[in-house]
Amino acid sequence: MNAETPDPHPPAPAGDPAARRDAAVRAAVEQRLLTEEEPVAALLDVDTVREAVTALDGAFRAVTAPGTPVLHTFAVKAASLVPVLALLAAEGLGCEVASPGELALARAAGVDPERIVLDSPAKTPAELRRALALGVALNADNPEELARIDALTGADGPRSPVGLRLNPQTGAGSIDAMSTATATSKFGVALRDEGARAWVLRAYAERPWLTSVHVHTGSQGMPLDQLADGVAVAWELAEEVNATAGRRQVRTVNLGGGLPVNFGSDRTDPTFADYARLLRDRVPGLFDGRYRLVTEFGRSLLAKAGTTVARVEYAKSAGGRRIAVTHAGAQVAVRTVFAPTSWPLRVAAYDAEGRPRRGPHVTQDVAGPCCFAGDLVATGRDLPELRSGDVVGLLDTGAYYASTPFGYNALPRPGVYGYRAGRDGVRFATVRAPQTAAELLAEYGGATPEALLDAAVRPAGR
Repeated sequence: MNAETPDPHPPAPAGDPAARRDAAVRAAVEQRLLTEEEPVAALLDVDTVREAVTALDGAFRAVTAPGTPVLHTFAVKAASLVPVLALLAAEGLGCEVASPGELALARAAGVDPERIVLDSPAKTPAELRRALALGVALNADNPEELARIDALTGADGPRSPVGLRLNPQTGAGSIDAMSTATATSKFGVALRDEGARAWVLRAYAERPWLTSVHVHTGSQGMPLDQLADGVAVAWELAEEVNATAGRRQVRTVNLGGGLPVNFGSDRTDPTFADYARLLRDRVPGLFDGRYRLVTEFGRSLLAKAGTTVARVEYAKSAGGRRIAVTHAGAQVAVRTVFAPTSWPLRVAAYDAEGRPRRGPHVTQDVAGPCCFAGDLVATGRDLPELRSGDVVGLLDTGAYYASTPFGYNALPRPGVYGYRAGRDGVRFATVRAPQTAAELLAEYGGATPEALLDAAVRPAGR
């Protein structure tokens, strides 16, 4: 190649996530991760994940007293994939789980029980017994659950660290479904209800082994000030318990998760540092070394690392509106399709070779493959005109998108691939292989096609 011929595969600048993303889309087409047979795939930038973990760790180190123990856990629901959990564990994170399945995933990823926190509003006795046997930390959601733990552990109490989940009832953010500290939230002990605070103080006084408090005010759509209000309530309760006990009974404050993600640009805004500094200013006693801190971030760690890519199958028009019919719809972007104003996604346009598409912008809809009219991931967007065979990229989809697909129309689960893009090109690793036809059939009862034809379930006389 001479100096006058542009390199068709320019190296991706290592420090530029957007350039790495574009290089990965091109490589996914070239390496046939995206084909007619596999028309949708999820890509996860490993370097962006690591950068997010580094930012989280540095943000809290900057505001805590030296030697303060801090455990950052990842909310497994945000990306319930064992290789992703293993990557995060290698970077020093534990796991926050909310079901037996998520606990199994965390253990399969090699996460030690003492680095796992179990939160759920509906823990069964079997689930509690399993967690208590492993030594996993628990946050009891309500008085009945705490009584259940009493019955399972006896007078000596559990060997697992146990706390109470508090609902500070500080109000909703802009997305009701993401607001977990409303007056009537299903989560935690509603601390402002009549008699609730007195009950909480008695619960701690009667159980010296109750050594943690937990709060989770919400995530997307929540302003930072409101998140800090919830944390302040939890710290004040911990201080009150300890003052009443005359000793440091509560030794751990779990700040929960929840940091809103900016889905409007490539900027990370707000940052973990913004949040940590606000907490230090609002609740300085939280960081003076007297309390072990636990966090449970999910979406904010992974969203920016992910891109869901899909082929444009057809380009058409209706009522004067251009429509690009793609293979990425509700099955990989369920929140965006069903609540588009709360979960809007940016869409990047690429040509059939995976290169950023240029040219005049045209107002168009970007539709998915699902068989209902509302299966749209973007409406009225100004994008370079998409054509059959092109590729669309749904940006900021590293959490809660293709990693937790929706089984509409029996569409198979897409492949998920981690990547690193640098001067030597793009290297992919398979996180989850695309679902095969045999696997899909097995999931939908293909092994028992005659189960309902048995005489035992036939109507009488037939």
